Order: sequence, then structure tokens, then C-alpha cells
Amino acid sequence: MDRVRMGIMPSTGIRLDKVTYSVGGRLILQDFDLSLDRGVNRTILGVSGAGKTTILKLILGLIPPNSGSITIDGTEITGLSEARLREVRRPIAVVFQGGALFDSMTVGENVGYRLIEQGTKNPAEIERVVLEKLGFVGLEDAIDLYPAELSGGMKKRVAIARALAADPGYILFDEPTTGLDPIGVYNICELMRRLQQQGKTTLMVTHDLHTAFQVSQRFSFLHEARLVFEGTREELMAAGMEVTREFLSPTPRSLFAYTSPERTTA
Repeated sequence: MDRVRMGIMPSTGIRLDKVTYSVGGRLILQDFDLSLDRGVNRTILGVSGAGKTTILKLILGLIPPNSGSITIDGTEITGLSEARLREVRRPIAVVFQGGALFDSMTVGENVGYRLIEQGTKNPAEIERVVLEKLGFVGLEDAIDLYPAELSGGMKKRVAIARALAADPGYILFDEPTTGLDPIGVYNICELMRRLQQQGKTTLMVTHDLHTAFQVSQRFSFLHEARLVFEGTREELMAAGMEVTREFLSPTPRSLFAYTSPERTTA
């Protein structure tokens, strides 16, 4: 029976419950839990190659888990048809690490792409939204440029404008400050704070502690395929685990520290 007809409102937020994922015999995630409530801004931390980006792909339904549950606003996404999956993940936008702009499209066409694809707005409405979102990231004058004409920081800002075009409730960020200079990092952090002030819920995966501490309220730490910490910045700083201490303040023991890719599900 339909939950709404029964008077039971579906839960909101994004949930991963006991999710396990492996590829080629390599265990990426094991019994991984994640809770992203609306209005909460969370960062997933971990060393490079720990599986952070895999979590975003699982949330978007781009890859299926081996086991466990993934829900978006109360709907289990595993096994959904592509059409139904598109509908369920409509409140979600993602800013990819490299921006992932279409090289053959102008900045304006990139930002308006999702709206054009949805077909729910006329060209004048799309142009208004594109100008509004480019104005939010300070790039109105770049509307007719192509990605090749942009700096790395500008590409990230265009990617944020594109993510905002469809008015999502959740925005996922994959290493948003990688490769940027200090001014570029400041701009991205400031834009993320503004989004949060507008009520957007953000989930970021990164190993950049400075950015994480600037923009997030809650932190999850991923190590050797498992969630080993969940809490606030203060709780993370006070955690007594060796792995978090080394991540926050590397020592000579950290030199050439390496998590072997040979870990398997066996």
C-alpha cells in the first residue's frame, strides 16, 4: 500500500546501509553506512584511492552495490529502471572533479544543458536561468566562451552553475578544489557556503582538510573499505584512532604509507 495514502510520510535524505562494493576481486567498500539528512553538509574524508568517488557513483546509481541498501528520500534505487532512476535522482546534482564540461558547447549551453534535456522550459526561460546561475558564480561575461578558454577555477565555477540550473536539493562535490590555486580554493569554498545558506544540502568527497573544515558540519572517514569515524570536526580532531591522527598530522611514519590494491573480498 502507498506510504502516503497510509499517512506515513517517506523519509528524506540519502542513506547507504551496509553497502558492500567490489570490482575485479578488490574490495572497495564493506558494510558502509552513510546518512545525509537535508540541511546537513557532510564531507567524506580518506586518502586518495580509498573509494570516496565510488560512493558518489553508487548514490547516483551509476554502479550497483554487491549488497546493501541505497535510498534517496525514502526510495530504494537498486534495481530501478533507468527512467525511474532519473526521476528519483532528479533532486541531486553533481560537480565532477574535472568539471566534466562539454568541450563543443559554450559555457551558456553547458549550464543550460540539463534544462534543455528535460524539455520543461522554453528558450527564454532557460536563458534567464543560465544568466542567473552564471551570475551566482560570477561568470556572466563568460557565457559565450568555450571550456578551452577557461581557467581550471572558472571551469569548476561553471560546473557549479550547471549543477544549480535544475534547482537541486542535494549537490555532490567530487574533489572540488583539486588543482586550484589559493584564490580558486577560496572561491569554491565561498560558493559552497552560499549554497548552504540557500538551504542546499552538500556532500563532498575530498582529502583536502582545509576545504572540508571550511564548509562541512559532519565528517565521515573511510579507511580500508570501512567507515571508521563519523562525527563533527571537534570529534574528529579528538579521535584517538591512529589512522585519523596520521591523516590529520602526518609524521615520518606516513612516508610512502600505502594501502595495497591487492585487498580482496576473500
